Amino acid sequence: MKTSKVEKNTWSLTLCFVLLSLITIFLPFCESFNYGQALSQTLLYFEAQRSGHLPHNQRVNWRHHSGLTDGLEQGVDLVGGYYDAGDNVKFGLPMAFTVTLLSWAAIEYGEEIAAAGEYVHAMEAIKWGTDYFIKAHTQPNVLWVEVGDGETDHYCWQRPEDMTTPRRAYKVDENNPGSEVAGETAAALAAASILFKKTNPHYSHLLLQHAQQLFEFGDKFKGKYDESVEVAKGYYTSVSGYMDELLWAAIWLYKATEKDEYLKYVLENANDFGGTTWAMTEFSWDVKYSGVQAIASMLLMEEKHKKHEVILKQYRSKAEHYFCACLNLNNASKDNVDRTPGGLLYIRQWNNMQYVANAAFLLAIYSDHLLATNQKLHCQKGEVGPNELLAFAKSQVDYILGSNPMGMSYLVGYGSNFPQRVHHRGASTESYKGNMGFIGCTQGYDNWYESPKPNPNILIGALVGGPDNKDQFRDERRNFEQLEACTYNTAALVGVFARLYNLE
Repeated sequence: MKTSKVEKNTWSLTLCFVLLSLITIFLPFCESFNYGQALSQTLLYFEAQRSGHLPHNQRVNWRHHSGLTDGLEQGVDLVGGYYDAGDNVKFGLPMAFTVTLLSWAAIEYGEEIAAAGEYVHAMEAIKWGTDYFIKAHTQPNVLWVEVGDGETDHYCWQRPEDMTTPRRAYKVDENNPGSEVAGETAAALAAASILFKKTNPHYSHLLLQHAQQLFEFGDKFKGKYDESVEVAKGYYTSVSGYMDELLWAAIWLYKATEKDEYLKYVLENANDFGGTTWAMTEFSWDVKYSGVQAIASMLLMEEKHKKHEVILKQYRSKAEHYFCACLNLNNASKDNVDRTPGGLLYIRQWNNMQYVANAAFLLAIYSDHLLATNQKLHCQKGEVGPNELLAFAKSQVDYILGSNPMGMSYLVGYGSNFPQRVHHRGASTESYKGNMGFIGCTQGYDNWYESPKPNPNILIGALVGGPDNKDQFRDERRNFEQLEACTYNTAALVGVFARLYNLE
């Protein structure tokens, strides 16, 4: 049947309106992003989280020295390290995971980080953490794992410089074991030792020595750290237990030393510790299985590991389950990761962005592995090429930077529309450099926490918790589930931004 000229014009006009509507709706999804700038901002964030004596080259100038008596009550020097989030507690487990991620990023993408002019800052961020861990590891079987406690800390809204809350320090030892935190700290130190091997061999050796002792301690005196340090419960409860951290530590020690004893540990404990039996859909400060499985998978392509092929392939099977879950390519919906209508991976309501950033980082690394070895990812719903993995990782990062239904950048300081009221004591309170007058516990709540105004200090490079499962976000300071930022959120982004910077 012929179409009249009027019908054709009407159809063309309708099509134009439809296209215009689609462009309007999805305009944020078409933006291009400056990954180099985002990388620089992420590394700046770690300077805002520093505790202790700030160095002369400190770039975040609204911060000042803090926590200068940490450990004094217990007769140990625990000055330094990082505050984990928007509070003033130093939690050892997430701090160590942060340093492991930063180190892994610099190992994989050091050239890209250097090309962006940020390698020195990346190494400074790592060393700020490792210097603290060396201090905290006072004896072979003693590790100080927390300074301050969440309960009393949360009674006050104070800048770190004004803290009046108790700064009691907590440790794990032979009688009060903590295999998770010992294992994760060992992993962080082992990974960092790889980086410092060429530039500072003495420091690298020191890191490795501490890593080996901590792994031996965590393995010999097995126990959940949050049962020994009960104040950690409710803040960083170890739900997954310690077996994933012990595998994680062992595989990083193998990468750092190439000693067969560590690989043997990963292989012999593969089944009993869940490395080849747990199929995961998250990678986080608590759950390291997907990271272990990914690294073990990569060992398969080395000739010297052919004799371990059977167990390493079992590790690979579980690694593939995780990546396929992210890509929604496992058969059962329960075996896949949910997504928001805007396409963001969605694990849980509180601080969901940590899982997104970690997934993007692992996807980028595994994509490079598949590309280098001319392989594909095998999912139940089909094979996937390395470029598709990287493209999906990029889609998640682009969502973070503004390609989302709200047109909001969830990386603070990036773009023109980012969260203004981050749930963070230091950022939301007048700068100590601007006003050295003491701000009391309740005064901070009355004058700053309750204020509807934007934060006086911009926490550049912080990745906030992010939107809900419907892509909705409320920029209100008391909305801690969406507006608190954590070091381990941003740490994973360093690697992804470096990888994507290479594409620019």
